[in-house]
Parts: sequence; C-alpha cells; structure tokens
Amino acid sequence: MASAALSEPAVLAHAKQRLFPEAAEQTYAVVDTQFGTDNWLAGQPIDPDIQAVLAPFNHVRLGSGYPDLVGVRALPSELLAVERFGEEPPLIAIEAKGYRADAAIDVERGILQAYDRLAEANAAYVAAPTDAVSETARTLARELNVGVLGVDANGTVEPIETPRVVGNRTSPDATAIRFQASAQGVADASFGLNHPKNYLAYPLCVYHPAPTQRVLEDRVVAAVDGARRGAAFLGLIDRDPDRDRLTPLGREVVRFGIEQYGSVDAALSPFDGWKRSRKRFCELAPKWGLLTRRVVWAYPATQLLAEELQTMHNDGITRPSLVDFVAWLHTHHPTFTVELFLSGRSAVRSRVLDADGRLNVDALADGSVYHSPTVFQLKAMLYHAGVLTDRGAEPHRLDPTEDVWALRTPIA
Repeated sequence: MASAALSEPAVLAHAKQRLFPEAAEQTYAVVDTQFGTDNWLAGQPIDPDIQAVLAPFNHVRLGSGYPDLVGVRALPSELLAVERFGEEPPLIAIEAKGYRADAAIDVERGILQAYDRLAEANAAYVAAPTDAVSETARTLARELNVGVLGVDANGTVEPIETPRVVGNRTSPDATAIRFQASAQGVADASFGLNHPKNYLAYPLCVYHPAPTQRVLEDRVVAAVDGARRGAAFLGLIDRDPDRDRLTPLGREVVRFGIEQYGSVDAALSPFDGWKRSRKRFCELAPKWGLLTRRVVWAYPATQLLAEELQTMHNDGITRPSLVDFVAWLHTHHPTFTVELFLSGRSAVRSRVLDADGRLNVDALADGSVYHSPTVFQLKAMLYHAGVLTDRGAEPHRLDPTEDVWALRTPIA
C-alpha cells in the first residue's frame, strides 16, 4: 500500500497494521463506516486492498463523535509513555489525517478530535504523514496527552509522540468493542458446536485424571478444538499455553457433576446417550438444563438479548423475526448489535450500514449477512437452555423474515 500521496484511508490502514496486527492476541479493532463506502471523496475511490485492511467497519461513538478507528490491544512499550495498564488491555482511538488535492493536512484538528475521545478511551492517537507533523502540533499533542503516529511514503509507522494511558468510564459502545477483544467475543469464531452439552463436558474432562483430549473424544465429542473454544467463550476455562485452567464457573460445573453423580467420571456417563439427540436439553436432562441456563446466562450477550426481547413482548411484539429483532436492537444498542449479529466481512457491513452507520433494513432479509456463531450456535444453546422458543439455523439456510426470536417464558 505504499503511496507517494498518503490519503486518509491509506494513513489509517498503515496505522491499523502497526497497532493492531492480526497475529496479536486479545486484539480487535473496527474502522468507522465512512471508510466502508466505495469513495472516500467525490471521484476518489478507496483502493480495495486498503479497504480490506480497514475492515471490519462499525460506527462507534466515543466522546462527542465517532473516531476513525476504535480498538483494544495491549500495545508494546514503544507506543506508550507507560508499559502497563492494569490487567485489561486499553481501549484505543485513532484519528487519521491524510493528503487531499484541495487542502492542507490539519494535524492540529486531528489532535483535538483525538483528545475528545479520551472521555471514554484509555489512549488516543492522531496518525498523519510524517512530514505534515509540525513542532506546534507535537507541542499541542504533548499538552493534551495525545499520541502522534508518523506515516512515511513507504507505509512505515513510527511514534512521534507517545501518550500516557488513562482510566475512563466505559460507554456501551466501548463495552461492545471490549467484548469483541475478550475471550468471549464473537469477532472471528466462537461457538463451533450447537449443543451446550459439549461445552459443559469440557471442564469435567479437564478435571478428570485422564488426558483431557482422550476423555472428551471417548466420552463426549470428537471435535475437541470446538468444545475447548466454546468452553472458553462461555467462561468455563481459561486457555493458557501450557494447560487449560478452570474458571470459577467451570469449577461450579465440576461441583455439580460430583454432587449429582459422585465423581466426574460418573458424571460423564450420560453424555454418550445424549449424542445426536434433537430433544431440547432442558427437557431431556432437566438438572443439566438448569445448569446450562446458569452458564449461558453468565455469557455477556444473553442478558441483553433476553431483556430486549422482554421489552418487545411488553410492547406487543411477541414473536419478532430476526429482522425485527436486529432492527430493534440497532436502535437501542447499535454498536453491540453490529458486532454480535452481522458478519465482519467488508462486503456485508458496507451493504448493511451506510457511511453514517445507519441500518439498511432491507439488507437484513438476506441470511448471508449474519454471523453464524450468533444466529446458529448461540441461539441453539439458548433454545436448549429453555430461554428461547426456537433453535438456530445456519446463515445459508436462514430466512431472517421467518426466523423467530422470542422468549420461551416471557414475564407478563
């Protein structure tokens, strides 16, 4: 993406690659929807290669506006004035400035915009061509605690000024991005299996004296990686490089198994009989169903979904379709709705969201725009737990206008 004239999308793409490399763990970043359109300025299309780097897109409000990029990552020390920020990686906002044919680069304005984002971000930067950053701009950035990233014609990004990390209140939009960067986010892949028994069994297998993989394959399911990943997304285990560790919720699953059956080995006995069962899990195994309900209720998205479905029911919308539900959710929780339900592919978000983040409801009738771990696997688990009336469907088999999202037991 080297360019002699660094446009704003190109500057932002280089900055994103520098601060948010794909290989980094606990990393997630979204770029504002204005960059997901075909043209950046009138008659100036955005290079598809640049747009691919910038994706996924969302319209995230921080402070009084919408930064060009919002992301979460534990940045290396050369990018920050301090090396650590507690146990959680910081929320980062970036404003980009680039060359235009008819105007000079206003780096100072970008610094002021980035400073505004510090109302809710932990660190803020302005990214601009290196030769456009003046001493005046550097002085202003230091005074306002805004980082400055210089981008050269070859795309190399170097910190010119480094910010201090600050602690700030968390808005709902910021929480949605933090969720995606966490072990429970659904950005790339999460629930690969659609029955909760496979995830509940995983902490039992971790606690079992025999090797975890062998026990899981012999007693529960052959898809070990999928079960392990889903157990982590549900907060049952913490995945460390050397071993899996049970979380407090995972230990509670083990306690339940020992209390009900006497040992974890005995607790695994009924799992073989549940293979390929189509019956709702809370009816097939009521006590396990109650445990499943407790586990999925602890998943961050569940409470939001249930509360909004209850509100719709109170308003007389008793059996909303997926289209109805997503449109409703986007009105009240736009950033979270996009991250949870819509595929992160550039073509999808550019089709469903306009440059200002407004929703194209007509596009929601196409099942291919949805994120499978939510509309298929998560919904299936909520069905088996007795929360929802209907099970999930894979996007290629999904009719969003007929797919019902309703509480099995709404409160009058």
